[in-house]
Amino acid sequence: MVDLEKTLMDLCIPLVDDKEALSVKTMSTTDEHEILLYVYANSDDVARLIGRKGAMATSIRQMISIAARDIKKRVSVKFEAY
Repeated sequence: MVDLEKTLMDLCIPLVDDKEALSVKTMSTTDEHEILLYVYANSDDVARLIGRKGAMATSIRQMISIAARDIKKRVSVKFEAY
């Protein structure tokens, strides 16, 4: 089984300046067929992860959805700044 938190962290680490401040957490949902992943970083790094017109965020979400295919669950990725 794929560790989605680690996969998401591996995708985001090269894109941020402050690698120590980056964290990825799995949150519970009411839907058993869904996994919710939050990426926490400072505001500059979150802006870089989202990208212009959300292009980078879309790409990251697509990569995670591909990684989650074997567990047959829908994965939502949210980006939060602190």
